[in-house]
Amino acid sequence: MKKYLQHLRKDLPASVVVFFVALPLCLGIALASGAPLFSGLIAGIIGGIVVGAISGSQVGVSGPAAGLAAIVFSAIENLGGYENFILAVVLGGVIQILFGVFRAGIIGYYFPSSVIKGMLTGIGIIIILKQIPHFFGYDVNPEGDFAFIQVDGENTFSEILNAINHISLGPTFIALISLAILILWSNVLSKKAKIFQLIQGPLVAVVIGIIFFIINEGSSTFGFNANQLVSVPVPKDTSSFMAQFSFPNFGAITNPEIWVVAFTIAIVASLETLLCVEATDKLDPEKRVTPTNRELLAQGTGNIFSGMIGGLPITQVIVRSSANIQSNNKTKISAIFHGFLLLISVLLIPLLLNMIPLSVLAAILFIVGYKLAKPTLFKSMYELGWKQFIPFSVTVFGIVFIDLLIGLGLGLLVGIVVVLIKSYQNSHFLHIEGQNINDGKLKMTLAEQVTFFHKGAILKELDNLPENSFLELDVRKTRYLDNDIIEILDDFSFKANLRNITIKLISERGVIENPSSYLQFFRLTPKK
Repeated sequence: MKKYLQHLRKDLPASVVVFFVALPLCLGIALASGAPLFSGLIAGIIGGIVVGAISGSQVGVSGPAAGLAAIVFSAIENLGGYENFILAVVLGGVIQILFGVFRAGIIGYYFPSSVIKGMLTGIGIIIILKQIPHFFGYDVNPEGDFAFIQVDGENTFSEILNAINHISLGPTFIALISLAILILWSNVLSKKAKIFQLIQGPLVAVVIGIIFFIINEGSSTFGFNANQLVSVPVPKDTSSFMAQFSFPNFGAITNPEIWVVAFTIAIVASLETLLCVEATDKLDPEKRVTPTNRELLAQGTGNIFSGMIGGLPITQVIVRSSANIQSNNKTKISAIFHGFLLLISVLLIPLLLNMIPLSVLAAILFIVGYKLAKPTLFKSMYELGWKQFIPFSVTVFGIVFIDLLIGLGLGLLVGIVVVLIKSYQNSHFLHIEGQNINDGKLKMTLAEQVTFFHKGAILKELDNLPENSFLELDVRKTRYLDNDIIEILDDFSFKANLRNITIKLISERGVIENPSSYLQFFRLTPKK
């Protein structure tokens, strides 16, 4: 507790920034999902308070995820009602807890670093591209729709062209002022005095945005339309507020379609969370490592709570998490407190929230996106070589031009292909030493781990051995030899006799010339 208290002066300002980033995204994702607007706020509140409290991550922030919007949209229609859908959310949470119990949290570790960096960069680019229309006051598409093909039938770039043809002076003017404030605050003022570190630039931009709206309300030049402002549901009384909550229809628990949706939510939400954990751990200045199985338990618990009161599915979200890190948070108190800010603001000041221009929040997200997708990152990845740059680039383009999960899948697939190519090219497991074509003496040394990935390269090297040569095969360093490789060696021993190639096998078990059966030698002969 002392650790959390001593960092409050950094965590509380960070929570305010995350709150302003999360608010429009919670509403926008709910709208893009075809769900009640209030369901997005419920997921944001639960993601902050419940998941934040249980999670072991000090920087991650959870809430409704854009990556699940398409799944949610179709599920609500196909399951025959929202009450049936939130039952699937609850069951998905239970399945996630089982994932955590059975230690499925290691999945994220199998994604290459180049793919994770590509994910961060791709999301940064998407944030910038998707916020351009909002920046200019063209708010036809809801916040949180991050797919290339949007819910309104447009795509990312056609929406930008439409925005350029429909620029609104009021939203654009205050967006430019907000962007200037944010840049000035970050690059100049925050380094001048501690007060500018305590009071965050985004808060100042939002306050000025509200004042600008009030001054110009009704103005034909600098005024705002309703769709250019935050739109939090405003209940008239206690009963109308309570009516915004929904509760699962447990009578439909035997419906197999609900279980299919539940497993889909559990798998997709868990994968998004684990990849976000990998990414945020890389962004964390203190390089802390999040316990992934505990994270699955936290996310599962959050989804149970969210589904029980009508909320959307929850994952850890890179947009909010990166905003948290960029605001110099120190502990998970910032994530928890942002959840309380959402709750308090929805209860007490919904009318004030509805005076915030979306263009101001777009300016804030511009900064978040730029810090994720700095141009220098492309240069540094290129300098690392094609093995890093190609999976990185494919991931970026897949995320920008298709969607998050497909982009990640393409990046992972390319990463695997790169590994296979390098294995075939004999880059690390096989070494031929002292080759002398004239006297026909060769020495081949296998590495510690030799798997079926290396079959192609081994076959190539063995087939290229000249006739009447002498091969010394050294496997003393080898700790694992795949059965596929043993079979290749067995086949080669037959070919070697036909080509008059003498084989001398050296291992920790001993030395043998022209072994008749490698399978017997490696599997049946005990080590010395």
